Amino acid sequence: MAEFLYRLGRGSAHHARKIIAAWIAILVLAAVAFSIGGGTLSSSMSIPGTPTAEVTDRLAAEFPSASGGTGNIIAQSTDGQPFTDAQQKAIGTLTADAATIDGVERVIDPFTTEAQRADSARAITDGSSKMADAREQLDAGDTELKTSQAQLAAGQKRLDAAIAQARAAGMYEQAKDELERQQAQLDAATKKLDAGAATLQENRSKLDQEATKLEQGESMLNMAAEIRTVSQDGGAAITMVVFTAAQMDITQETKDALVALFENADVDGVQFDFSSEITQGVPSVFGPGEAIGLVVAGIVLVLMLGTFIGAGLPLLTALVGVGIGALGALSLSSVLEMSSVTPMLGLMLGLAVGIDYSLFIINRHRHQLKDGYEVRESIALANGTSGNAVVFAGATVFIALLALNVTRIPFLGLMGSVGAASVLIAVLVAITLTPALLSLVGRKILSRSERAALATGTAPKNASAAPAPKTRVRPMSTAGAILTAIASVAVLLVVATPALDLRLNLPDGSSESHESTQYRAYSAISERFGEGQNGALLIVADLPGSPTEEESQAHQTRIAETLFAQDDVIAVAPAGTSADRTVAAFQLIPAQGPTSVSTEELVHSLRDLSPLDGTYPIGVAGSASGNVDISQKLSDALPFYLLVVIGLSMLILLLVFRSIVVPIIATLGFILSYYAALGGVVAIYQWGWLPAIFGVDTPGPILSFLPTLLVGILFGLAMDYQLFLGTGMREAFVHGAPARLAVVKGVRAGRAVVSAAAIIMISVFGGFIFAESAMIRPIGFALAFGVLLDAFVVRMLLIPALMHLAGDKAWWLPRWLEKILPDIDVEGAKLERRHPHSEAAESAEAPAAHN
Repeated sequence: MAEFLYRLGRGSAHHARKIIAAWIAILVLAAVAFSIGGGTLSSSMSIPGTPTAEVTDRLAAEFPSASGGTGNIIAQSTDGQPFTDAQQKAIGTLTADAATIDGVERVIDPFTTEAQRADSARAITDGSSKMADAREQLDAGDTELKTSQAQLAAGQKRLDAAIAQARAAGMYEQAKDELERQQAQLDAATKKLDAGAATLQENRSKLDQEATKLEQGESMLNMAAEIRTVSQDGGAAITMVVFTAAQMDITQETKDALVALFENADVDGVQFDFSSEITQGVPSVFGPGEAIGLVVAGIVLVLMLGTFIGAGLPLLTALVGVGIGALGALSLSSVLEMSSVTPMLGLMLGLAVGIDYSLFIINRHRHQLKDGYEVRESIALANGTSGNAVVFAGATVFIALLALNVTRIPFLGLMGSVGAASVLIAVLVAITLTPALLSLVGRKILSRSERAALATGTAPKNASAAPAPKTRVRPMSTAGAILTAIASVAVLLVVATPALDLRLNLPDGSSESHESTQYRAYSAISERFGEGQNGALLIVADLPGSPTEEESQAHQTRIAETLFAQDDVIAVAPAGTSADRTVAAFQLIPAQGPTSVSTEELVHSLRDLSPLDGTYPIGVAGSASGNVDISQKLSDALPFYLLVVIGLSMLILLLVFRSIVVPIIATLGFILSYYAALGGVVAIYQWGWLPAIFGVDTPGPILSFLPTLLVGILFGLAMDYQLFLGTGMREAFVHGAPARLAVVKGVRAGRAVVSAAAIIMISVFGGFIFAESAMIRPIGFALAFGVLLDAFVVRMLLIPALMHLAGDKAWWLPRWLEKILPDIDVEGAKLERRHPHSEAAESAEAPAAHN
């Protein structure tokens, strides 16, 4: 690999303009691809096969008219007073106009809905009154019937007595006709009364049926009382928009048209805000925070390299790489279900590693120039040595990110793949575009003073080495190593303690910037309609048999009453039934927001109730339910992925350092820095520490995929630092230095470039702490804080201390294993022996050198 990179660097330097033109062409192609294939990004995520996904699919099949995406538009009167008739009319007109926008299925007028609800309430009240009157009339009819029946019975008794008396007196035959006439009259009256009784019973049965329907309607209305579209004070209204396409497929044009309609409307005294489902789109990829991060990285580069040209090259190559990576990822957003975090993650990683990887090659090249190397000779050698280390370091990050696909979670695998592609692009840019640019700038990569010193022959002959210490290099003391190791571990464990309280979920509108329309919409709903309105659950229930309309209504009432009786449920309303009335859907409003502990527990308890009352199998869906499922799925996948990464770490370090001990302590260090980084995230974003500094206005659960994502990224970066520091230790040990002295030499040789690289990464990642996207901020913090701890506590303090304590045993490797392991020349020592610096060659080509 080193020889190949040597030739690649030499060829890139020789054909510099062609290489630069090729990368510019690729960047243009990526921009064209984005303009053609750029689609909609989402802040919502789903995982196929989860309980929520299964219920959602069933809803789409059973209720196709309700399968489109939804969003809310919140209207509020600016004076806090109830809407005037004119304002209500204007909002109604906007609602009707919104329904005509291409891609909108229907728009629900909040005032019409509330009017219908009021009409239903009045109808039930009127029905109850009429029912009472009808029942009184039936009762009066019953009384009259009973009186007539009593009179008829008395008449029959008298007739029977007369017949008996006539028979006893022998006068029956003479009185027979009259007696039979009287009996016929009584029979007719009895028949008439029986018919009246049957009619009364039929009417009472009908009345009972109507009463049952009325009671069911009243029960349903009472249970749905908290599901409102207009606030109780009359000063806020929710307009729900139903789109024709699924949530992920809603076009940006449809959303933009909807937002423009309401924002441009001249409704005096009314403010409109939009939920994230309507306003989400391609987030801003570059803001003030990211700019500050790049400025800090530039300052570090200037301080380290001593020249603005040298500082500018890593920034330029990184920007080219992230431009290609970000635009390429976004160009796929129209054909792939892509989260808004995905391209931002590629941008973040591409910037950080792109700057660092280019820096490693440039730094080596500068030292070689000061050693007297000719420009192109130095470029080729730097590409074959430091470039080899860059390829190996990039490969570790690439593999770790690509390994996210083993979790079998599609959106996380896509994030890993985009991140891996961004790292791959950064590596390719570093080993091709960087040599080309170095060839064009020539010796101007050095400062004026350095070029002047080189021209006069006063440059230090071994500028690539660490500055000579004033005193002889000595190993650290054993007591100092013990104290350093204990202190480092203690600090990391203390910082990691908050991770024990880690709660996972996806962010809701409360985590958005308080100046954003999404936050205003979320908070308005919470304050004026109840927190639970932001996280409604959907319940799907199977009804037994083939129920009639009346039986279906009875089943729905029974299900709704059982659901309403559960803790932390404030409202339940029927949402519809399937065509054959065998499936019923309900909207359920929890007491608290979608990311609250009580809502999470409610999702689990509702699922545990199935079959409801032993009769009705139920399923739970909705954004809150989906977030619970995603968090659970990610939590289940994390241990396996962590084992994969740890195994990969052990294997890579074993190959590089040919040691058993080094991989073990390096991996344990990574685990400590990982959990410490999680502890910091919990303290800031879940507990709400230092809100003024980090802009955390509303603490809440941690992004559910952050722990898994952090494993892959932080592992790759940790291995980078271990590589650049550890190879220096091994090189010193192999060249005869005692093991403990080799530790100090390795740290001194690599600490400057590793410190600079870490500070650059911290700056770049830290810039994303203040990004526009609420999901990217904790990721930026976790990576910046994780790099800080891993580079400066684990790699520069803990690992050297442990290596000192291990002594010669740090480099122990069984002979049988040593024989079968390939010899990986990461630093390119063999390459340097094959291509030694030639003074003669330098002298011959000196006239061609750039000044």
